Amino acid sequence: MSLTSRAKTAKRRRLWAVVAGLGGLGVATALILTAFSDNLVFFRTPSDIVAGKVIPERRFRLGGLVEKGSVQRQSDGTTMLFRVTDTAESVTVTYKGVLPDLFREGQGVVAEGSLNRHGLFVASEVLAKHDENYMPKEVAEAIKASGQWKPGTAPAPK
Repeated sequence: MSLTSRAKTAKRRRLWAVVAGLGGLGVATALILTAFSDNLVFFRTPSDIVAGKVIPERRFRLGGLVEKGSVQRQSDGTTMLFRVTDTAESVTVTYKGVLPDLFREGQGVVAEGSLNRHGLFVASEVLAKHDENYMPKEVAEAIKASGQWKPGTAPAPK
């Protein structure tokens, strides 16, 4: 084998090694991005859900206020049914477990879970802030946009 053909062969090997390395890097990047997008949990308001902006069975966070007069304990003693509102729309939530101590009607709440095929939000986790005046920023913006924000009824979001 001549010196020129050896150089060409070595050059080809390097080229294939670079191509294989770039391909492996592309596959690894695609796997990381896929795993990342599967773990993203978006925040939605009841108005988003009623408008059909949510895909059923996909996890997301629902934020709003616990609607007054909507909290019901089911017969099994551990399942709670309540409605979350942004004052424009409301969504029924079911949660099985112990609710936070500060959970109550009129309180700001964030529930993580998914919407089932029947339009019921099935929560796996319910969060209530220690501050009684808590209201998620997105919910406060939705209430203001709907024109139903009444200064003095609840403090402006922080």
